[in-house]
Amino acid sequence: MARLGLGSEWHCLFANDIDERKAETYRRNFDDASELHLGDIAGVKISDLSGRADLAWASFPCQDLSLAGAGAGLKGERSGMFWEFWRLVRGLRAENRQPRIVILENVYGAITSHGGHDLAAICSAFAEDGYRYAPVVIDASRFVPQSRPRLFIIGFANGVEPPAELLRDAPVSQWHPDAFGTAYDLLDSATRECWLWLDLPIPAERTTRLVDLIEDEPTGVEWHTAFETKKLLSMMTPINADKVKAAKKTKTKQVGAIYKRTRADEDGVKRQRAEVRFDDVAGCLRTPAGGSSRQIILVVEGQKVRSRLLSPREAARLMGIPDSYVLPARYNDAYHLAGDGVAVPVVSWLARHVVEPAVAPNVVRRAVA
Repeated sequence: MARLGLGSEWHCLFANDIDERKAETYRRNFDDASELHLGDIAGVKISDLSGRADLAWASFPCQDLSLAGAGAGLKGERSGMFWEFWRLVRGLRAENRQPRIVILENVYGAITSHGGHDLAAICSAFAEDGYRYAPVVIDASRFVPQSRPRLFIIGFANGVEPPAELLRDAPVSQWHPDAFGTAYDLLDSATRECWLWLDLPIPAERTTRLVDLIEDEPTGVEWHTAFETKKLLSMMTPINADKVKAAKKTKTKQVGAIYKRTRADEDGVKRQRAEVRFDDVAGCLRTPAGGSSRQIILVVEGQKVRSRLLSPREAARLMGIPDSYVLPARYNDAYHLAGDGVAVPVVSWLARHVVEPAVAPNVVRRAVA
């Protein structure tokens, strides 16, 4: 999805993933996929990387950093893969081939993981290897109808200047949550000096609505039976049930997004609940580890209420993936691809406003929607 967001003006030198199913999808969608390396990044050698890249993008595993994870942080088996990626950055620097810009993307929980120590460790790695860095939080809901706040750390190598008009002397509330302060306070003075505060341009107001992305005749999923929908509604608390009642009273088609969550009731007993939102934004897509990880949509048209799982194509649309993109045939594979990815229009927007002006400031760039 990073490659989709960057667009055809960018040439990919190297790509890596350990997932065979994702790799196969990559090959099916990009004519020249010879740059793709399938396997553990720990097995990638410096000699596998040719030339000097303008941009290195890493969306490293989030499981150990996620608020829903086990909390192993950067010492975990999966999120610890950051260090293998950074081993390559460091090795390229030793050969004077370090990427001009490095962007890391991860879940919001990476900010507070281990009391800010994990984010501080990443910041220290950037500074020690000659990068000034700009952490920001961008919610994909600015571009697509999905709530998806993500941490992006944009690193600039020596001699690469971020757009001067974006630099500020202090945090900007739009992009820098107070949670950054915990990690910032842990840094030594030299590492703090490398921290940049970017005031990014405000994207145009999103016009795409959740209802616009929903298929009337979905592929890969079936509508629930009346019994299944009734059972789903019975799992709602009064507050959520009232949202459905309010949707019934409108004169337009309403689409709600549902996740099942375990909540304690008034007696302290944990029960599975169905929580719905009708704010025209879907909940954050996840990887389909279990039934509660799959998002359900509720379509209300007057007194008619229908429910079903979000379809693979709908999940892809919520990530900004074009309908021309060939998805895996199996539901779980397609949903995993979307839920584990980075929102395409966020990549395009960062490329247009930050990356491209920094690596080629004198080049007139095309507009990126």
